[in-house]
Order: sequence, then structure tokens, then C-alpha cells
Amino acid sequence: MDSLMTLLCSLLIGVVASNAALLPAQVYWNSVLPNTRMPNAISDLLSSDTVLDTKTGTTVNVGKGGVYVNAHPGKPGATTVGVGKGGVHVAAGQGTPGGTTVGVGKGGVHVVAGKGTPGSTTVGVGKGGVNVGAGNGKPGSTTVHVGPGGVTVNVKPKYGKPPSRVTVGPFSYNYAATEDQLHNNRQINFFFLEHDLHPGSKITMQFEKINTDAKFLLRSEAETIPFSSKKLPEIISRFSVQPGSDEEEAMKETLKECEDPVLDGEKKMCATSLESMVDFTVANLGTKNVKAVSTTVYSKYETPRQEYTIVSSGVKNLAGDELVACHQQTYAYAVFYCHMAKSTKGYAVKMTGKDGTVVDAAAVCHTDTSAWNPKHVAFQVLNVKPGTVPVCHFLPQDHVVFSRNK
Repeated sequence: MDSLMTLLCSLLIGVVASNAALLPAQVYWNSVLPNTRMPNAISDLLSSDTVLDTKTGTTVNVGKGGVYVNAHPGKPGATTVGVGKGGVHVAAGQGTPGGTTVGVGKGGVHVVAGKGTPGSTTVGVGKGGVNVGAGNGKPGSTTVHVGPGGVTVNVKPKYGKPPSRVTVGPFSYNYAATEDQLHNNRQINFFFLEHDLHPGSKITMQFEKINTDAKFLLRSEAETIPFSSKKLPEIISRFSVQPGSDEEEAMKETLKECEDPVLDGEKKMCATSLESMVDFTVANLGTKNVKAVSTTVYSKYETPRQEYTIVSSGVKNLAGDELVACHQQTYAYAVFYCHMAKSTKGYAVKMTGKDGTVVDAAAVCHTDTSAWNPKHVAFQVLNVKPGTVPVCHFLPQDHVVFSRNK
């Protein structure tokens, strides 16, 4: 046990002392976009469970359950050590078929036999009763718990659910406005005309707080999950989403938008990971020297619908007339609809609400809307026709716009 603790301490000291201890997605962002600050719309969706030491490849997970260390991940025979209130957990031969893990603590003994092989089995014996995991690692695996409360069976454990919200996004420009958008969608007030973008201008709208439960997956994980309308039955089964539910309809709509053809002169993709979003941005802007802007509302609470005033010197132009805008979609994990269009201008806008709330908002103006659906919500709200005047909109807090750096 002394040698085990010595190993653990040395691993922790090495990682904590390293200046490169970051979340894996942050490491990728910094390697590709070293001069770009990560906006809140992205950083809020990173999973904070794991820290990566870029020099050694060691990951450390620090949470309520204690400390978890994974030395040399991805290599056959890698070792993991977990220390917490529950005792000590050691995994020997991790990454090799048939590797075994043993956990000894106050909760009893936990054994994983055949770890790394499909259909492996876990057995836990402790004060809480007996826990059995059959088919571990397989979609649709089953867990059984026998304890003081009786017997609990969980078939196809959930990965997570998207919120119950089904609507065509107002930032999909080839769609006609729906009744829900015209009467219930608060984002329609985000649209305005370019001549209203100046200090002293007053705009009434609401910046709603964003649900950040849907986190980014690492690309290596996201690429193992189907992302296609044809695979929808398999997808909802994997995420334990009820057929015919609002959750399924939301995911179905997201997949449809992602698969629809692009407008003339536009490029798009649905980024299922932060890495794919970064790659799409760099490829289309043609540089790694980019600026990323999102809307930030400086309030701990939900702000009301109210009048906002653009402050003096509150309008800053983003460089160029080509932007990449990424809009978060409704899905079981973080998915962004990213598109790159010419004839666009970007702005960073500072404004204050009547209640004193300060907002740093991202805004985009489209100078050529001739290819948009004539019944798009923006034309109906602003009472203009396609291709006549620039149409602008602010971005909600869960969207981000990329431009070339000046």
C-alpha cells in the first residue's frame, strides 16, 4: 500500500506542477487556436471531470468522489489508481483484454472481470448490498442492484436527454416562419436593421439563461455514435429516449436541419465535438488567427424582457466580410450548426438594460438575403423583402461567431 500511495503522490505532483494541465478539449483548442480566447458559449459546455497533462498523457479526475489517476492512457497495460472516501481502487493491465480491477474500501470489495472485453461483468459486494453489471460497455447494458431497498434493474442506462423543445431555429434561413416563432419564440426580437446598430439605439428583447446540461463529447467518442436521420431509431434507443416524445422530435428536427441542403454561397456542417467545430472554422476562414465572440449577460439571475440601450463606443466591428457562425442545437449532447457565408459582417456590441444589466452581445448582419426563404421570420418581423436591405440579429448566449483577427 505504501508503494501505491507513493506512485499516486508522484503522479499528482507531476500533473499539478505542470502548467499544461488542461481539459482535453482545451488542449486541442489551444494547439490549433493559440491566440484565441475561448468564449463562454463554448467553455460552459466542456466537461470539467478530467484534467490532462499534455507532457505525460496522464489524466487526473478530481471530484466529490475523491481523486482518480490514469497513467499512460491508451497504452496496453496502463494503470489507474483511485483514492477517495470509498477506499483505494486499482486497475492493473488497463487497456488489455481480460484486465482485472479491484477496489477495496469501506463499501466492501468491487471486482471487474474481463475489463476491456465486450460483455464484461462487474460485481460489487458491500454495505449497500450486491451490484452486478452485465454486458458492461455495450449499448443497452443491464445493471442489477440488490440492497435494503429491494431489487433495482436498469436496462439501457441513459446517456442524457435533450430538453423538451421542438422548433425550427430562426437562424436557419431556408425555412419559413412557424406559428410558434411568430407568437411564442422570444428570439424573433433578436432581429433588427443595420441602421439601428449605433450608440444610443434602444432594442427590446430578452436574453434567456441557457441550459448547459448537454456537454461536448470528445471527437473520439462522438465519432462512434451515429448521427443520421436514418439511424434515429438506433440513436434514441442508445440515449433511452421514448419514441414519439418531445425529446425524439427535437433530435429528429436537429438531424433534419443538419442534413438539409445549404443555401447558395454557404458552407455548413453540424459539429458534434469541439474539435470538429475548430477544424471547420479554420478550414473556411483559411487561418488559425481567429477571434471568437459570444453573447455574455452579466447577471446571476434570469433577466426579464426589457429595453436595452447600446452604450457610447459600444459597437466594434469584427474583421472581414466572411464569418463562421455556430448555433447550438437541441440534442442529447452538445451539437452546433455551423455555417460560413459571404456578405456578412460581425459586431461586438455592449449594451445596458433598464434594470442595469450589462450585456456584451455578438451580432451578425447579412448584407445579401436574396437566397433566404421569402417567408423567413426576419422578413415578417422587420417588414422587409429578401435582398433589399441588410438583416441583422443578435446571437443568444449559446451561439458563437468566428472571424479573422484584425
